[in-house]
Amino acid sequence: MKRFTSYIKLIVGFGIVITAGACKKQLELKPFDYIESGEAIKTEKDVQSTLVGTYNRAGLSFVYGGDIFLMPDLMASQSVIDWSGTYQELTQMVSQQIPINNAYVNTLWLDAYRINNQANNVLANLDKVTAANKNSVEGQAKFLRGLIYFDLARLFGKSWNDGDPNTNLAVPIVLTPTTEVNSSSYPARATVAAVYAQAISDLTDAEAKAGTSVSFYANSYSASAILARIYLQQGQYAKAAQEATKVISSGAYSLVANYADEFPFPNQNAAHVDNTSEDIFAIQVTAQQGINDLNTFYGSADYGGRGDISLKSSFLNEFEEGDDRLSVYNEDSDGSLRVDKFDNLYGNVRVIRLAELYLIRAEANSRLGTSTGATPVADINVIRNRANLSSLTSVTLAQILKERRLELAFEGGFFLHDAKRLKQNVASLPYNSPKLVFPIPLQEMNANKNLVQNEGY
Repeated sequence: MKRFTSYIKLIVGFGIVITAGACKKQLELKPFDYIESGEAIKTEKDVQSTLVGTYNRAGLSFVYGGDIFLMPDLMASQSVIDWSGTYQELTQMVSQQIPINNAYVNTLWLDAYRINNQANNVLANLDKVTAANKNSVEGQAKFLRGLIYFDLARLFGKSWNDGDPNTNLAVPIVLTPTTEVNSSSYPARATVAAVYAQAISDLTDAEAKAGTSVSFYANSYSASAILARIYLQQGQYAKAAQEATKVISSGAYSLVANYADEFPFPNQNAAHVDNTSEDIFAIQVTAQQGINDLNTFYGSADYGGRGDISLKSSFLNEFEEGDDRLSVYNEDSDGSLRVDKFDNLYGNVRVIRLAELYLIRAEANSRLGTSTGATPVADINVIRNRANLSSLTSVTLAQILKERRLELAFEGGFFLHDAKRLKQNVASLPYNSPKLVFPIPLQEMNANKNLVQNEGY
């Protein structure tokens, strides 16, 4: 169950955290989970421990443990889901009426800036890392920092194509560790353009330095994949296709043979399930750290979840007959139609997987009339053939977007993020409605005199 009280005491939203009361398992991870004021990073081992702590923080439920993808989808998937949950904060998202004291939004902000602060601590102490490891450590820290800034910009700022990103505000950029309250502890919000630029800079550095070794950790291909996602969001289609091609042509990843195999469920226990060959970057979930929070809400009681989200049967009508992707949508024991992608209580949370890169490249090339890496129809046929569907001889942009919707449904917050970049209505709201942007949390507004609130709050 989520806990919001007695959870966090934060120095101005960006400082070193002092935790108390709840989430005892997280506290026991010190020094991996946070750095106390006065506790110096003295050795390379300390830097490595802090980097591990950054990954651990990123995997907490309110961020890449699931909620950073769940929350935008709840705001935009009313046509395909039914919500029966009792968490008021999530109900407010489904109803698109989010108050400035929404505890989920508040905790996402806090955990995001903890990720940022821990990454900053790693980067500020690279002089302690040996030459053989320095590039990898720097690249991984910058990957995590760039990733979180991109998602913060999408959630707390207007979409890139909504007005002028050079004047629209997103979130503060903080690039040095916070260890005490001083004049730098009250950063103003940077523009959407500036936050995107910071994310791109960090990820470009990560692409050059993180290395190509495939493991649980971020590598050069992870950075290329997120850059492709960012460039697609910006409408920089040539760059999106180029970055997607870097990953696809590397041969480091391959689609699993059957769609359902991308979401393995060997048994319901605490054993770790490794990444598949398709996972470019995924959060590793174990019983010691917590659970996959997408399981909490999408999974039924049959699989350790609450079952707060069920599907409207009309969603299945979007699929062609024989589409193998239908295999992950089934009724549970109470007769409710569910998404089976998240039935594994300790399943990894996929941040980005190879199928998305084929879809990004297909869309980018289609819009430009180019064939960087492959033709759009060739890429779409890769996706369709894996789903046991026949190849197409030609493909339209509308068909590409439909394949994207069906392939990535309920992953990545795409119901909201794609609606915004495609300028589609979200339920009864236009894509640029202020109600589709998170408020700056009340706690942060009260603590930081230089913050201004979003429109409509």
